[in-house]
Amino acid sequence: MEVVGQSKKRISSWWPKFFQKQERRKPPQDLTTHKKPGGWKAMPFILGNESCERLATFGMLANLMVYFLKVFHMDVASAANLINIWSGVTNFAPVLGALISDAFLGKFKTIAFASFAALLGQITMTLTAWESHLHPPSCNLQQQLLGQCKRPNKLNMGILLMGLGLLSIGSGGIRPCSIPFGVDQFDPTTEQGRIGIASFYNWYYATLIVIQLFILTLVVYIQTNISWVLGFGLPTILMLCSIIIFFAGKRIYVHQQPEGTIFSSIAKVLVAAYRKRRLRVSVDGKADETFFDPPLKKTILFKLPLTNQFRFLSKAAIIEENDLNLDGSCANPWRLCSIQQVEEVKCLVRIIPIWSTGIIGLISIAQQTTFTISQALVMDRHLGRNFQVPAGSIIVISMIALGLWLPFYDRVIVPFLRKRTKQEGGITLMTRMGIGLIFSILSMVAAGLVERARRASANSHPQPLGISPLSVFWLSPQLILLGFCEAFYVIGQLEFYNNEFPEHTRSIGNSVFFCSAAGASYLSSFMISIVHRTTKPNWLANDLNQGRLDYFYFLLAGMGFLNFIYYLVCARGYRYKVFVPMEDKPNDDNKASVPLEDKPNDDDRVELASLTV
Repeated sequence: MEVVGQSKKRISSWWPKFFQKQERRKPPQDLTTHKKPGGWKAMPFILGNESCERLATFGMLANLMVYFLKVFHMDVASAANLINIWSGVTNFAPVLGALISDAFLGKFKTIAFASFAALLGQITMTLTAWESHLHPPSCNLQQQLLGQCKRPNKLNMGILLMGLGLLSIGSGGIRPCSIPFGVDQFDPTTEQGRIGIASFYNWYYATLIVIQLFILTLVVYIQTNISWVLGFGLPTILMLCSIIIFFAGKRIYVHQQPEGTIFSSIAKVLVAAYRKRRLRVSVDGKADETFFDPPLKKTILFKLPLTNQFRFLSKAAIIEENDLNLDGSCANPWRLCSIQQVEEVKCLVRIIPIWSTGIIGLISIAQQTTFTISQALVMDRHLGRNFQVPAGSIIVISMIALGLWLPFYDRVIVPFLRKRTKQEGGITLMTRMGIGLIFSILSMVAAGLVERARRASANSHPQPLGISPLSVFWLSPQLILLGFCEAFYVIGQLEFYNNEFPEHTRSIGNSVFFCSAAGASYLSSFMISIVHRTTKPNWLANDLNQGRLDYFYFLLAGMGFLNFIYYLVCARGYRYKVFVPMEDKPNDDNKASVPLEDKPNDDDRVELASLTV
């Protein structure tokens, strides 16, 4: 009995120590949240994953028009529409990916799962080129011109759409999370962190462009002149490499925990504001109302003050009788919302007009992978006597212009402007996006003029295959202008959304850009269908020498000009997001009787824009 008693005593004394030791090994739940940001140390892994994913996807998209025309024997309008529809789905998918990331999985897990979906999509697309039963029988160029090639059957189209769908799922998870995940690696409360974030956007795109140059030259050449199987297989291998690279940096990353989707908060603010629609909010700067202002979560670094804009929404934060529990907490979240919740919704409402300008603003970029390649197919693509430039590779001109400009802009232009404007980005984001829209308009004007010259030369020098003697490098002006459009408008929009969206919803903010790109793709597809059916003679005929593609380009330029006027109106009325330091909260008792912030003037907006992260 004594032995048994001593054994129990030894076990009882050892048992707690064992679990204490185990508990010390187990990291606290919020360790990753408070981990010191890795900054640029984490960038090779994040940029490597995103670059390989976009490289793999773009490796498909860059030459997809040629693949549909040459291998699947589609007509020009049908191929362009399918690409635009797929691009639209791919660009809308990030909204769903952002919701899953913010509400359930977090950015790291969302990127991880999406990367595997993208890999499966790449494998499926490679199989459509490899297996003869998954694409129509091959035919020669003469049969293609006469329309005698066999069309794809239901099996061919089913497998093709499945592969494109998996690629869309992969893009839907990676694209909305990669940039916010990269931003999470910097400390936005320090000047060095803010400068690092601003520089990250430019280098993010520059790195992407360098790798895309590889796709648009070597991979497109392999697809066109050697083998579609090898040309699709190489992006598949690169996608596998992106997954390995991403997981290699797991220990370095800062992992922000998911905090729920903002859409439930939006619904609560709208419902609460509607229920209190009969209340009045002071506009004289001396508010008599008491607003609900509870302590914020530790993960939120910047507190949004109550502003004077969209006062209807401010009613949701007014405290009435029975709105609070005895401990000061909210009794009914569908009747009372915090100032932070209200101001986050206001941020989204302010962004909507600026976002809507991107639908037409990005429509010119959508033409790079459709009609620009169709033009290249019927132009002189010889570079020297023996080498012929693949049609899909012509987009490399835009990438080169963008890749050369961004480092120069980031290291030379921005520091020069920063000294004079006192802006961390050199110029305001509104100015940057406006410049990009101008380049978008000029690119379509240049495209129309070049197409008019190409068509005239082809008809004045008829050849059996309808090839124009005009060099394919006459497409350079429109592509260079599109490169500058991306440098100013696209990157400006990405930075704008990541700055102006509430900090815990950056994934949604990043997906909003892709929604405007999706809208541009669908609008382009809609316009192609309308123009194809209504114009006599058909502007978008299969034989470009008989069509009037130049008229279509000029139509897009006119729409872009009207959109630019609309943008100026939206930009003039926009108010940048403002914040106050967390330690300056008025009270700790969940109540705040404070005046509404005055609308900042133009000088304040410039200053606040440089401070907002």
